[in-house]
Amino acid sequence: MRHVISLLLENESGALSRVSGLFSARGYNIESLTVAPTEDASMSRMTLVTSGSDEIIEQITKQLNKLIDVVKVVDLSEAANIERELLLAKVRATGAAREEMKRMADIFRARILDVTDASYVIEVTGNQAKLDAFLAAIAPEQILETVRSGVCGIGRGDRILKV
Repeated sequence: MRHVISLLLENESGALSRVSGLFSARGYNIESLTVAPTEDASMSRMTLVTSGSDEIIEQITKQLNKLIDVVKVVDLSEAANIERELLLAKVRATGAAREEMKRMADIFRARILDVTDASYVIEVTGNQAKLDAFLAAIAPEQILETVRSGVCGIGRGDRILKV
């Protein structure tokens, strides 16, 4: 099962390395990883996506809590949450394809960020399924390049990740 795990950790050099090392040492895969400082400059928030049974996720959570840099760990998948990902796609936009790409951007509520004679750069934000659907809706030969940010997640309602 897919799990979105959010960590609050000290904003120190090597913290990311220790977390990723924990996963690789135990043979667990990180499907997505996003890290950035929080409103407190001494802390960073890491959101990672991994897959595994409940027992494996429980073991991962316990091991993460043992790391010295980790302040708090929350499995966002256990309750209502909001997930977003960013996709930047450079697509071929010549001739009739220009209007088609504009139409696709409108359908998916995306933004065209860059326009050249031969291409558009389109920004799409949403959950993983929306981004996958956007890419599936475009003919593969029209896609020149893509980059995805990875998942950012936050709990709904009163659920917060704070010290």
